[in-house]
Amino acid sequence: MDMAKPTFDPGLTQQYTGLLRRTINRDGSFNVSRHGTGWRDIHPYLHLISLPWPTFLALVFAAYLAVNTIFAALYYSLGPGHLIGGDAPYKLERFLNAFFFSAHTLTTVGYGNIAPRTISANLLAALEALIGLLGFALATGILFGRFSRPSARIGFSDRALIAPYEGRTSFQFRIVNRRPNTLMDMEATIILMWVEGESGKLKRAFQGLSLERNTVDFLALTWTIVHPIDESSPLFGKTKEDLQQKQAEVIILIKGFDETFSQSVRARYSYRFDEIAWNAKFTPAFDFDETGTMVLNINKVGNYAPVESA
Repeated sequence: MDMAKPTFDPGLTQQYTGLLRRTINRDGSFNVSRHGTGWRDIHPYLHLISLPWPTFLALVFAAYLAVNTIFAALYYSLGPGHLIGGDAPYKLERFLNAFFFSAHTLTTVGYGNIAPRTISANLLAALEALIGLLGFALATGILFGRFSRPSARIGFSDRALIAPYEGRTSFQFRIVNRRPNTLMDMEATIILMWVEGESGKLKRAFQGLSLERNTVDFLALTWTIVHPIDESSPLFGKTKEDLQQKQAEVIILIKGFDETFSQSVRARYSYRFDEIAWNAKFTPAFDFDETGTMVLNINKVGNYAPVESA
């Protein structure tokens, strides 16, 4: 059973090897593993600004400990008498004094309880102070970049639905802004991907799906995005088994304008054939309190109920 005439490849290739995982992961990242890159292809800033927050903070803390440990070892290797107030009868205590002097120098705090005495110790302290100034300036810039980077926390319903729509059926899913900022001029694009062809000559095909409306002025509550399934739709007449056989996946592209940052934001998502609920409809995710204020329950965005057949 053939789908409708496909459109061009949106950038995900038509090649098919017989094993097809989802194209877009649940976190919005593309399911692509890169190999064969060289050291010139590595961009430290891009890597650091894209790390998850726990990983980034752990990396900064580990780098801080590592630099102080290295300089503490260098101060310790100079021997006794090079740091005023740093000598101690035990080796561990002397190393700890060198470590804390390193921390004071790296951060330019300089409490004064320990100070360099010799030229070699002063040269080492001057080098560490320079590294500290440059290192913290770099870390501050990356930290600011992470905070100022525009990002959207758009929530998607766990499942898409094949739901009744104006006497026919439709493909639906629901989105919500999970943050309190205002998103405006929202636009949605959805693309159906499937596998077609004879055995041994299979390829992936793509076609954009028309929407009941592909824009809304602002995303204050939820937005149920609807593709009417009529005679022009590639989903027309298809069953759950047909979509499974074709390994169908619906790719979602959302973009909008973040009023808080005055920047555009984007989000990606996808629904595979086994993530579509048939003969169902979404239940309300918002209500009104006693004062007439709309109350949005984000945890109910994906709630749906089955539709009884007539």
